[in-house]
Amino acid sequence: MTRRKAIVPAIVVLGALSLSIGCGKGASAGTPTGPQAFPVKVITAQAQMVPQYTDYLATLKSRTASALQPQVEGDIVKIFVTSGQRVAAGAPILEIDPRKQEATVNNQEATYKSKQAVMQQYAVDLERKKKLAAAGVISQADLDQAQNAYDAAKADAEALHASIREQQAQLRYYTVRAPVDGMIGDVPVRVGDHVTNQSMLTTLDHGGPLEAYVYVPAEKAKAAHAGMTVDIVDDEGKPMLRTKVFFISPQVDTDSQTLLLKTQVPNGELKFRNAQQVHARVVWSERKAPVIPIIAVTRLSGKLFAFVAEGQGQQAVAKQRVIQVGDLVGNDYVVLDGIQPGDKVIITNVQILADGMPVIPQS
Repeated sequence: MTRRKAIVPAIVVLGALSLSIGCGKGASAGTPTGPQAFPVKVITAQAQMVPQYTDYLATLKSRTASALQPQVEGDIVKIFVTSGQRVAAGAPILEIDPRKQEATVNNQEATYKSKQAVMQQYAVDLERKKKLAAAGVISQADLDQAQNAYDAAKADAEALHASIREQQAQLRYYTVRAPVDGMIGDVPVRVGDHVTNQSMLTTLDHGGPLEAYVYVPAEKAKAAHAGMTVDIVDDEGKPMLRTKVFFISPQVDTDSQTLLLKTQVPNGELKFRNAQQVHARVVWSERKAPVIPIIAVTRLSGKLFAFVAEGQGQQAVAKQRVIQVGDLVGNDYVVLDGIQPGDKVIITNVQILADGMPVIPQS
């Protein structure tokens, strides 16, 4: 019992000693005088020429594509090509049954031989009557009658001969041939189909440059001018090629209230096809404005903000600015207000920064 009472005062003394030692250490260490500066990466806002543009859907059309239609009527008996096949000028595309036309030519040729025989008979009669008239055996009227009979038979034979040549020329149209080198389009007809000169057989695209048909709203008519820039862009908005407007329609389409613009689209590598729809970016004007990366912009309560490092080295602080932006150019915003060229825009850790927070800018 006596020994337990002696231990309790000793524990109290040790606890008090430990507390005094701890308090002494805390006083000597001191406390930080302010927040530590935070390292951030910055870029210098640069003024660039940025376009004011609108994107539209445009249709590409070929000036060298032709629609093949027959010049004769009949049933298709052979098709020599397939869609997408490249053919040379003069290559056969398809054949229309020529047998009816061949029969017509054969009948006319037989008739022509008969008329030649009649003409020859009149020619012999005319020669005989010329001799009789010279001998005074027949009158001049009889000679004239023989001459007229021969002339009529000759004219009849010559007319038929001309008709035969025409019908023979028609025979070559029963084989439809490629007028130029090119690529065969869709072939909607089949063997056995009956076609007329109104039937569409296929299309033939010679290749080469295309024209982009861009329809812009009528209210843009005043801003449109020849030579203005049009960029053909891909589905992600990346420019594929730049071209210029060379034609502006003199009138607005009354139904759609749109104005037609045309641009030349080079197609040496055959990247584009006739009747293809593409994205056309019509550039109305260009002006200088600062641009900043998307990662430098934050959104809060419907407003956009960016941080700018003000000051130098350890004395720099992050200042939050409300900004207004325009279109995206690649991965950058065009800044309309809030950022000036030369500002040091912070592009890292913007989500954890606060206005007035000390920062260490790093390029």
